[in-house]
Amino acid sequence: MLGAMIRRYALGLAAAAVLLSACGSGNPDAGQATTPAAAAKHSPSSSASPARTPKPAGHRSRPLPVAPGQASLPQTMTHPKTHGRAFHAMVTDLWLAVRTGKPSLGRMAFFPVDAYKQVKAIVDPAADWQSRLWGDFVLDVKAAHALLGPHAKQAKLVTVLVAGSQAAWINPGVCANRIGYWHVAESRVVYRLHGQERSFGVASLISWRGVWYVVHFGGVVRPAVGMVDTPEAGPGAAGPQGGC
Repeated sequence: MLGAMIRRYALGLAAAAVLLSACGSGNPDAGQATTPAAAAKHSPSSSASPARTPKPAGHRSRPLPVAPGQASLPQTMTHPKTHGRAFHAMVTDLWLAVRTGKPSLGRMAFFPVDAYKQVKAIVDPAADWQSRLWGDFVLDVKAAHALLGPHAKQAKLVTVLVAGSQAAWINPGVCANRIGYWHVAESRVVYRLHGQERSFGVASLISWRGVWYVVHFGGVVRPAVGMVDTPEAGPGAAGPQGGC
């Protein structure tokens, strides 16, 4: 019996020595079972990825059509392109606003108020922009969203047809304008929903420093209600040109 007690005492001393050795090693995982996950956690070749904040629906990382502040710079006669990053950004924002029914998402596609203040030779162009132009755009976006119906978010943009080669330079003095700009009428937004290709118009695009912007969406001369410009089955045709 004495021998058994001595053996148990000796085993206890050995176990204590192992625990002391582990505590003094500086390794927080010492004495713990090692799993593949634990090994990967402390492997020199692995690194933890920071948590990513979810981006809001519709967010896109891309350049803005006009860098902040450029709307206050002088106009140029640069002919706007119907391709490239600026045009793609305008089209993407306009479609996002229509598909979601949220006009604010199309703000960057809309003619900037600082540019409008330079263009118009009228009393308080900023107020006219806010109450008339932007107000009409808000109504028209909601009308276009209603046109898409209850499955609007399933609609896919196909293309936007713009008769850019037929654009006209509008001279100062025309349509109460202080300075000129490029203008193109009756572009077409082509989309697909439930396997069918459909379209509607954009009444008027005008330029600022070589970039196209929406200025009248559903219509130019119109009542104070939301309008959709000539919705059709199929892509339709851009034009005819006219107006300013």
